[in-house]
Amino acid sequence: AVAMFTGKANCPYYAKAELLADYLQTNLPSFRVHKITQHPDKWEQWLHDICETNGWEHRQCPIIWRELLDRGGKGQLLGGLNDFLDYVQQYYGITSMMLSEEMLDIAEENLQAHLEIVKEDEEIKSLIKPMQIWITGASVPICYHLIPLLANGEVFGMSTEISIHLLDTEEFKEILHGIVMEAEDMAFPLLRSISEHTNIDQAFIDADIVIVLDDVLLNLEVQSRENYIREVSEICQVYAPLIEKNAKSEVKVISSGKTFANLKATMLRTYGPSIRPENIIAIATSWESAAKAMLARKLNMSTAGVKDVIVWGNISGSNYIDLSHAKLHGYDCAIWGPPSFQRLVLNMIYDSEWIHSELQSAQSTLSSRVSRCTGMLPAHAVATVLRYWYHGSPSEEVISVGVLSEGQFCIPEGIIFSVPVRFQNGNWEVMTDLEINETTLEVLARLSHELVQEKLVALKEINEMHPYEAEE
Repeated sequence: AVAMFTGKANCPYYAKAELLADYLQTNLPSFRVHKITQHPDKWEQWLHDICETNGWEHRQCPIIWRELLDRGGKGQLLGGLNDFLDYVQQYYGITSMMLSEEMLDIAEENLQAHLEIVKEDEEIKSLIKPMQIWITGASVPICYHLIPLLANGEVFGMSTEISIHLLDTEEFKEILHGIVMEAEDMAFPLLRSISEHTNIDQAFIDADIVIVLDDVLLNLEVQSRENYIREVSEICQVYAPLIEKNAKSEVKVISSGKTFANLKATMLRTYGPSIRPENIIAIATSWESAAKAMLARKLNMSTAGVKDVIVWGNISGSNYIDLSHAKLHGYDCAIWGPPSFQRLVLNMIYDSEWIHSELQSAQSTLSSRVSRCTGMLPAHAVATVLRYWYHGSPSEEVISVGVLSEGQFCIPEGIIFSVPVRFQNGNWEVMTDLEINETTLEVLARLSHELVQEKLVALKEINEMHPYEAEE
């Protein structure tokens, strides 16, 4: 049999009982002890629960019973300290002569030791607590392709478990259920759980990351652009306060999708003022990747060798592909060098006509390619930026991300604008040291105007719908 001892960590009677039990276990080969120390605040509830489970009547500290391992069923209640002393005296002829002062000192030591153990356990649990990722508009194909990229360990590391929460409206419940079942069947070792949600009130609870994939089906023949902007703004007006209320204080919010990526991020910032502004970004990597692939085809080289293509402006609207800082690594030409050796793209493309004219028409081709993506490219873009955010982007490499403007490059403040950044130590910084020519500055001014107008229209539409809230 095993003697079970449980009591409050600061109880002197528990201290006396457990020390006597330790003595018996050391000196009697057949006597075994298992101790369960309880925090004083949790003792009463714990005692009530175990007595109710086993049908015991006991209200003192400690409680001692025998676990009859060879017989099964509930244990045999011995009682409290006095009952245990009588039991030991009767069966073994041993008693305890511990004084009250000693009992109090040991009880105090027990309490401090118990608090240290609890603190250590909480620290260990915090290390293995999964990262909470919420994906909105989760019925879209991007989400389907994104889940394996998040769950395979390449984004957050092989020691970080994740829990994914898929959020969409009730009409897409069956699609969400199908995605959940398929993800569970893939048995990703780092995917602690995946769940579907259609109750908006419970959205974003404990979120570390929120990925906003909501899109509108843009058809200007059906309704005006202003109406679509209003739809986007209304979505953000619902999401932003819930993120503020339910998500963690350092939550990272990512806007992606085929339409209004910048505007979504801008309005989430507008309606969620307590969200850290540097933690709200829009993803431009799809454009960046497609432009690099276009250059690689032109130069007949590997896409991996094309670096520092910059996407300025409105990610899912009017933007500018800037090659003035783009570089080539491993390009097959007359001059060769080590892996770090690089050449400027503009120096390697001798077809000036292609640079000045066809690149502009190629941009419309890129727009078509990006907008037709079924999900693989934008999903890869989101996963790539998240990996950079948590682990840093490649050294000296420029990445394009839509971030809240603070006036860099003469861009108006208060809009989300795609600019070149570098990720490091869990943060990003705008590469303000890049030299920008006058032509580029003129283009940025024009692109800024479009985004400012989008924001003004969004705010105007909402204010007209809710005039009293606007006045407040």
